Amino acid sequence: MAKILKGLFSNLTFYVLIAIVSGVLVGQFFPAFGLQLEIIGTVFIKVIKLFIPPIIFFTIVLGISYMGDLKMVGRIGLKSLIYFEVISTFSLAIGIAVALLVKPGNIDRTQIPIGDVSKYAQQGKMPFSWINFLQSNLTIQILLIAIVVGILLNMYSKKAPIIEKLNFVSKKVFLLLKYVMYFAPVAAFGAMAFTVSKFGLLTLIPLAKLLMSVYITMAIFIFLVLGGIMKYYKLSNLKFLKYIKEEILVVLGTSSSESALPSIMHKLEKAGCSKSIVGLVVPVGYSFNLDGTSIYLSMATIFLAQLYNVPLSMSEILLLLGILMVTSKGAAGVTGSGFVVLASTLTSVGSIPLEGLGFLWGVDKFMSEGRSITNLIGNAIATLVIAKSEKQFDENQYETEVEIR
Repeated sequence: MAKILKGLFSNLTFYVLIAIVSGVLVGQFFPAFGLQLEIIGTVFIKVIKLFIPPIIFFTIVLGISYMGDLKMVGRIGLKSLIYFEVISTFSLAIGIAVALLVKPGNIDRTQIPIGDVSKYAQQGKMPFSWINFLQSNLTIQILLIAIVVGILLNMYSKKAPIIEKLNFVSKKVFLLLKYVMYFAPVAAFGAMAFTVSKFGLLTLIPLAKLLMSVYITMAIFIFLVLGGIMKYYKLSNLKFLKYIKEEILVVLGTSSSESALPSIMHKLEKAGCSKSIVGLVVPVGYSFNLDGTSIYLSMATIFLAQLYNVPLSMSEILLLLGILMVTSKGAAGVTGSGFVVLASTLTSVGSIPLEGLGFLWGVDKFMSEGRSITNLIGNAIATLVIAKSEKQFDENQYETEVEIR
């Protein structure tokens, strides 16, 4: 018993979970105090974001510099993008199908509190631009720079001392990150207390059907779709989810998948994926493989159509799927991205009133945790899939880290 308690109290997951529950209670019963705690979660995420560029840079540069065949870089990139597009489209289709079946928007909209999302709606009226996407996405910018540097270093005959120094700095960055992650419970507490204080649990009641529909759909996607992919590659979905439980809880507490990006990259390497695969797949996935966001966007659009009694024909649904395949890619690296992308989608569809976005204001924050967690899990599993398919995967290391733990 003493051994179990010692293991429990030395586990970061335990403290993050306690922090999340405590944050909900503080937000619900002491809202004035909870509103003052926003800065805790915000500062933590800003600090974590400082680690993202160097970690992506070092991981990609070192990964590519170790590769003997540079053609592999292009092959991995192309294979990743194809996988992302197929899975993202599948997640969009699932979201649309469930929303059409469950009909979460068949409720009285006069009973729903409406928020002011005019600034996001205005942004959403601007047409999607790949140039703007690249300019606003630091992850992709760092990725491209790191690929170029990695290729040049790979071709350099006297690269050994440079690689040694980069390895040294990379290990120090990850060590520093390890210490920063000890503050994750505090950040989760502050972020959750603020969210519940500002939006209130009572705002969930009118939109409970939508909230439950979105979370159930995401669970179906994680356990059936991604679980099926894991089974095909002879990997246990449940054991892997247990392996990354700390990252899942950090994302749950902070509502940001970026808060776990550095640590999930580190864990995937420890689980047997090569440095080059992790460095290429994860950063690209964070911009192009947003499974949870895709599910949310498709369900939210159908919800608003139902809320305003706007009938959608099969051709309009297929058009909506096509529009979301493009606009959903703009959900990365943009503040208030969910509303901006939704506004862009509604503008493109034309038949669904743009002001309907306000009905999602109160519940959106409570759905962001689900979509961030689904995005995290989707990208982690994508990395395993690409690593196995490229034979850049250490089965014994994975078994030791994930299966036996």
